[in-house]
Amino acid sequence: MKKFLPLMLDLAGKEVVIFGAGAVGERKATLFSDFADVTVISRDFTPALDKLFEEGKIKIIKVKDLTDDDITDYIKNAFIVIPATSDTLFNEKIASFAQKGGKLVNRVDDMGDIIVPSVIRRGDIVLGISTLGNSPALSKYIRKKLEEVITPEFGQMARLQKEMRDILKLHVKDQKMRSEILWNIINDDDVWAALGESYQKAFKVASEHIE
Repeated sequence: MKKFLPLMLDLAGKEVVIFGAGAVGERKATLFSDFADVTVISRDFTPALDKLFEEGKIKIIKVKDLTDDDITDYIKNAFIVIPATSDTLFNEKIASFAQKGGKLVNRVDDMGDIIVPSVIRRGDIVLGISTLGNSPALSKYIRKKLEEVITPEFGQMARLQKEMRDILKLHVKDQKMRSEILWNIINDDDVWAALGESYQKAFKVASEHIE
């Protein structure tokens, strides 16, 4: 019985090894290349993966066949291993080797150690939606619904809260009072309306709570 806990992971400097360079491998490489050191191992590569390689965003290793020793060698420094080939049995072999080596596995055809959620990003706000792999369509549906509510202004509010918090630390010694001011800014309809026009205007309106 697997027990998944939602976490935010810092993947800077961590290695993600992907076996397979079809549509799924391409999607995984595109996602992880913004956060980790990605290596894709395959016989052939899609044009998109070739482009990522040319841009220096991923490493690629072209192989004809993979022995057990090859697999062990390629994953020895991996933090996450992603078996994404079209061969289910081969994916299971890679996953087995990875798990025996203490690596985290993100399966594309079965339940692994990691589930990549459907994500909403609004500046520093990151929301992940998952149905634990049971219904990707429902995850997508929920994401689209939430995107209607969590608008880009929420990302700007996160930035505004950080800047206001830094200012308050310098001018307001009482922590309880600082929290109250920040809460009042979040609940100020004028601040939200100003965010819809410009960040500078919203900053000015929010600053009135400090005066």
